[in-house]
Amino acid sequence: MRIIAVSNIKGGVGKTTTAVNLAYLSARGGARTVLWDLDSQGAASWILQAEEKRRTTVRQLLDRKRDLDEIVVDTEFENLHLIPADFSYRKFDAKLAERSNPTKRLLRMARPLGEHYDTLFMDCPPGITVLSESVLRAADALVVPLLPTPLSVRMLEQLADFIQTKDWADFKLMPFFSMVDRRKSLHHEIIEEVRKRFRQVLPTEIPYSSEIERMSLRRAPLNSYAHASEQAQAYEQLWTEIKRRMRR
Repeated sequence: MRIIAVSNIKGGVGKTTTAVNLAYLSARGGARTVLWDLDSQGAASWILQAEEKRRTTVRQLLDRKRDLDEIVVDTEFENLHLIPADFSYRKFDAKLAERSNPTKRLLRMARPLGEHYDTLFMDCPPGITVLSESVLRAADALVVPLLPTPLSVRMLEQLADFIQTKDWADFKLMPFFSMVDRRKSLHHEIIEEVRKRFRQVLPTEIPYSSEIERMSLRRAPLNSYAHASEQAQAYEQLWTEIKRRMRR
């Protein structure tokens, strides 16, 4: 089972829309796919219309009173399943820190899913915490939406330095630019600068669009209802690049 985390130290960068759309594209391609909504705000659960379905507290998970494969729910999309968020996830970091070997816990928890699924996506809350380190320890790849702003550049530097200190040989860092408006000179300048410094940045850019924001109103992946739109095609291309890089 491949484990792909979607995360960013900053919030408001298109993380959840990316996780939902990529998970949908994975499922549409025939892979048995599950998305774990790790953010206590539950945006991915809301978009996939599963926020009121079976939920489990962080204490139940960490105490192994419930296993992840027991709390997966269906979505209306073939091959796409969800582990819904719970508001108690806001305490995930603190509860993990109380346990021994906290950074290995998520990997242990995720292993039973490998019997049923080909790909696990994790939609992660922002920040570098014990939880985010546990996610990185478990994941094969980290997809990072970046805004073309100076703060995003600083965030990528911090994240790359953090990963380098861990010396995870097989781990793949895959940043890409989100909410891009190429008419803005600042966006153009920052994108060019970052591409020169970080070879890991994926070629595809997701353009800024109100169509993406409407996902929370339509409560469905963009590619499921507007597949011919420029934005949906960009996500298709992004997923193709991620799969190609995962095979290297």
